[in-house]
Amino acid sequence: MERKDFIRKSFGVLSAAIVVPSILKAGNSENEESTTTCSVTSSETAGPFPTLTPDSLIRTNIVGDRTGIPFDITISIMNINANCAALEGAIVDIWHCDKDGYYSQYGGTAMQTVNYTTNTFLRGRQTTNANGQVAFTSIFPGWYTSRATHIHVHIYNAAGTSLLVTQIAFPEGTNSAVVQANSATAYGYTKGMTGYTYNASDNVFSDSVTSEMSTITGSVSSGFALTHTIYVAGPVLESEEFNSNSFFLGQNYPNPSATSTKIPIVLNEDSQVETTLFTLTGQRILTPIQSNLSAGIHEIELDVSSLAKGMYIYKVVVENTSGRLEQSKKLIKD
Repeated sequence: MERKDFIRKSFGVLSAAIVVPSILKAGNSENEESTTTCSVTSSETAGPFPTLTPDSLIRTNIVGDRTGIPFDITISIMNINANCAALEGAIVDIWHCDKDGYYSQYGGTAMQTVNYTTNTFLRGRQTTNANGQVAFTSIFPGWYTSRATHIHVHIYNAAGTSLLVTQIAFPEGTNSAVVQANSATAYGYTKGMTGYTYNASDNVFSDSVTSEMSTITGSVSSGFALTHTIYVAGPVLESEEFNSNSFFLGQNYPNPSATSTKIPIVLNEDSQVETTLFTLTGQRILTPIQSNLSAGIHEIELDVSSLAKGMYIYKVVVENTSGRLEQSKKLIKD
């Protein structure tokens, strides 16, 4: 989805009622209790190989012409704005590399030398059922330099508005599925674990995999099965509307970025806005950007050219007649 389409579909027109996550609302009391016991799963980059035209890949079996260890994937989508209930009707795209670390729809470049631009293996889209679940038949992913084994996921609501881009991490350990699979030379997994990047050193997962860690069962001979639950800020319980004590913070673009990036934000009233960039350890870097912004859609530009490559957190604080509100998201410096 192009950036302009994302902004139009996600933010809409401010004169109309806009439904947004209740986690963005300012509390009325320090003792006010949350109506949910879950939180949104960590947002991650879609990476350099997102699915092209995903609406053309509505299918359960995503194996295509790839070979490898059979792998069943079951993902549950839960809505934090409905007391963590299953979210029916959500659109879920997944994609991952093959056993050799290659992606379909890309290639012939320095980033991926093998050309698979005419293939669509290991990509698919499904819509969640009444239990909030989607299921895919695949093969166990391989790995490539600088990344631990992972699966990409992009979740939309029924109308096609993006709710979350995230990734799924795999358990590690002596007898983990990752170790077993990469030792299965009879199935074509020839890399082994030499040079493998573990979650703790992965440039996406190194901050934390608490909300992204999956459960994997099975064996090489019988195949593996992954189950994972992802929490999103879906439709708000009882149609709570976007009102004067809320704002919406979008994902920066481009992300990753080498020079500058823009942060979309929507305000429902004139506000003082402060944008601050932090390291993953909480150290503030760069001078905070302070602005007086009118109600509407804005883009806050950050110059990240002087930063070292890696992952950062940007926090946006909004102050207006309704109080003080804040939200944070991840940013990747390329």
